[in-house]
Amino acid sequence: MLSIREIKARTETFFKEKGVPNAKLDTDILIAHSLGMKRLELYLDLDRPLTAAQLSALRPLVKRRANREPLQYIVGNTDFYGLQLKVDRRALIPRHETEELIELIVERIETAPQRILDLGTGSGALALALATQYPEALVVAVDQSTAALELARENASALELNERVQFLAGSWWTPVMSESPFDLIVSNPPYLTEAEMQTAEPEVIQHEPHSALVAGADGLDDFRVLLEGAPKFLATGGLLAMETGIAQSEALSEMAQLAGLQGQSIEDLSGRPRFFFAQ
Repeated sequence: MLSIREIKARTETFFKEKGVPNAKLDTDILIAHSLGMKRLELYLDLDRPLTAAQLSALRPLVKRRANREPLQYIVGNTDFYGLQLKVDRRALIPRHETEELIELIVERIETAPQRILDLGTGSGALALALATQYPEALVVAVDQSTAALELARENASALELNERVQFLAGSWWTPVMSESPFDLIVSNPPYLTEAEMQTAEPEVIQHEPHSALVAGADGLDDFRVLLEGAPKFLATGGLLAMETGIAQSEALSEMAQLAGLQGQSIEDLSGRPRFFFAQ
């Protein structure tokens, strides 16, 4: 019988051979998930032998990760801004960089927004995090993918936020044409070019939804729609906050100006222009 220590060593070596990033961390997370343990508990019980049934349950998970399926899809959840969200192939995996967008919003907004709109909600990450951050706000979340909306609803229900977050199906502004203006509009839209998509990691290319990542030849197609429509849906003094590609700030500034908005590109923690705010 093999111990946790031996399985850890073998799995980590196997992942490295397959080019899996963060082989050690992913090994720990998969083994802990398979055994129903916390990662720290593995290190307190490294010499514990695994049963044949436990090894049989672990092997297909290791194979999936070796085939570069995202770890979050395998374990079925991810942490985002203090919330645990269910994730699967119906929507893009929320990134830790997107948590910075919420932090920047909270820093800049002096009066808590009463009406919030999340365009392209996916798993519901931004909508649900903002609903938690601003408990008095009504949040509307839009996505053209009915499958993604169903995932977002499942997350809202699990977090007991389904009474405060409304989910609407449709493309960008279309579902909210009759809505009152919003104090805060957020979006993490597709912004990769087709060329950038071809050089992305296998986890992205082979497993995550293409439509949630790519926005035309220059990666700006959806930003054009968002910035052109924003003035009609922003309340006086309202804020539009978006995650963007790191080489798009100049183009976004020009589009914002054409739409009659005051735009500002904002750097992420690594110093790259990752976000764009407009009023």
